[in-house]
Amino acid sequence: MNYTLHQLEIFYKISKLKSVTKASEELFLTQPAVSIQLKKFQDQFKNPLFEVVGRKIYITEFGEEIAEAATKILENVQALNYKALSFQGELAGKLKISIVSTAKYAMPYFLADFIGQHTGVDLVMDVTNKAAVVRSLENNDVDFAMVSTIPKNLKIDRVQLMENKLYLVGGRQYKHVSDDLSPKIFEQLPLIYREQGSATRNAMERFIASHKISTYKKMELTSNEAVKQAVVAGLGFSIVPLIGIKNELINGDLQIIPVKNLPIVTNWNLIWLSSKNLSSIAKHFVKHINHNKSTIMETHFNWFQDY
Repeated sequence: MNYTLHQLEIFYKISKLKSVTKASEELFLTQPAVSIQLKKFQDQFKNPLFEVVGRKIYITEFGEEIAEAATKILENVQALNYKALSFQGELAGKLKISIVSTAKYAMPYFLADFIGQHTGVDLVMDVTNKAAVVRSLENNDVDFAMVSTIPKNLKIDRVQLMENKLYLVGGRQYKHVSDDLSPKIFEQLPLIYREQGSATRNAMERFIASHKISTYKKMELTSNEAVKQAVVAGLGFSIVPLIGIKNELINGDLQIIPVKNLPIVTNWNLIWLSSKNLSSIAKHFVKHINHNKSTIMETHFNWFQDY
């Protein structure tokens, strides 16, 4: 047999994604190039690695065994590369971060310079819901998490990054009659909520409860992006983080509705388990954040001050 690491990587991606098209996209290759390498890889085995039924690809039991072996080989090769870079005095390895969905509008800016300066560092960033973020932190699956609400059941260390401002927003079609509306305005609006467990949902419900407002829920959606698009379309109104609506405010698709006692202000935090033995990469990242967060804010988030 004379298969290559490149072929192993291609088959691993296909077995994971169950799609030649998706594998080619992740590997930045053309679909024909991936198909050719997949055929060359298959030709070296007597047993089939996969079956194509209709337009779907199914990995055989034998193929799953080969995929598992390929995973281990590729991980070992990656470990060798990290060791080589480490012996050259460079930071090398993985930095694993889990963030809530809204944090995707901020976290990349805190990572960009660090990843650019340390080319041997591979970033693995999971964008998910709050419950999954806390679970991955609790299970020690990640180095850091970015959240706006500190989990009470975990002993954590943190670096405060920036403010998280939440405003009531509506689409361009809404006409408000005052620049200082009472929270009672919520009783007149069809409200769109995030899913249960969302920090944004919790903040919205606390605000409504604290003002003893009787409201009706129009719909519940599972991502900030979905809520934003629903409000733009005129389906209702919602309290959303300012960080995620910059472009929509600029082009007028969304507008902030001025209500007394809004915005709700919390803070974005980079957090990690106090008991965690941080890797060299993780320690350098914390140092980078502490040293550069003010500059990052001034460079990328000075527009925050306009709201």
